[in-house]
Amino acid sequence: MTRNDASTKIIRLDERKAVSSEPVARGRRMGKTPKIIAITSGKGGVGKTNIVANLGFTLRRFGKKVLIFDADLGLGNLDVLLGLTPQYNLSHVIRGEKHLSEVIVTGPGGLKILPAASGIQDLTSLTKQERYLVFSQLDEFLHEFDIMLIDTAAGISSNVLYFNINSDEILIVATPEPTSITDAYAMMKVLSVKYSTDHFKLVVNAAASVQEADDVFRQLNLVADRFLNISMEYYGCILLDENIRKGVRQQRAVTEMAPLAVASRNFVALARKIASTPAPERRSGTTHWSMTEMPR
Repeated sequence: MTRNDASTKIIRLDERKAVSSEPVARGRRMGKTPKIIAITSGKGGVGKTNIVANLGFTLRRFGKKVLIFDADLGLGNLDVLLGLTPQYNLSHVIRGEKHLSEVIVTGPGGLKILPAASGIQDLTSLTKQERYLVFSQLDEFLHEFDIMLIDTAAGISSNVLYFNINSDEILIVATPEPTSITDAYAMMKVLSVKYSTDHFKLVVNAAASVQEADDVFRQLNLVADRFLNISMEYYGCILLDENIRKGVRQQRAVTEMAPLAVASRNFVALARKIASTPAPERRSGTTHWSMTEMPR
């Protein structure tokens, strides 16, 4: 099936359902409203996917039902990081070959993962109809989870911005490198100026010390407070730890491989903050996901 054929199929589905709110209503009858958290960054290579994997694993240990959405749609590698080899991925859903629930795989500790495709350029810019197909199917079973973590791609593409503005919380990942700090500010600026997002949470990764991580937050917060109408909340740091590198080589989360390591204790502290925050209430009769077309 070609992309055009899939789009036609999606449009017909859209005509029949007319953006039905039934999946969300069913979730409410189950009495659950999952918390949706986007983990994002302006710059690539800051360890964002590693943070997502370890947070997900730690939250499972806390007894939370967790779904990770690998939203780096064209270059997804969360499955590789965890040593998984899924037979299907999001591209099969977009082409109409599989339902979203059929491509979810189980990771370490019972963690559920929705894998992205790798090396498929078409997925880096989903159409409005393709987004509807994905998220209408996602709403059908999202109530089964307590938390969904969205591992976005780096940068400020339309897909990245879409996932961020449709999340309950935005967790910005930055490192002490000047380029990472600059790009983290740029991400917050775009989301604030164009989409009126006014609250962000910051995690500093690969910090040599707690003091260095604190300095990154103060630097970002000072500039944001001066030039942007937003609030920033410091959520903590992940300190440099050779065990993280070992875990990547072994394709295991460091929190599973070395639960007493410094980085693992950092992840536990971060996961505890996430777990202690209740999911927000949502309006009755509406889907969570916005169908607004993202500007180019």
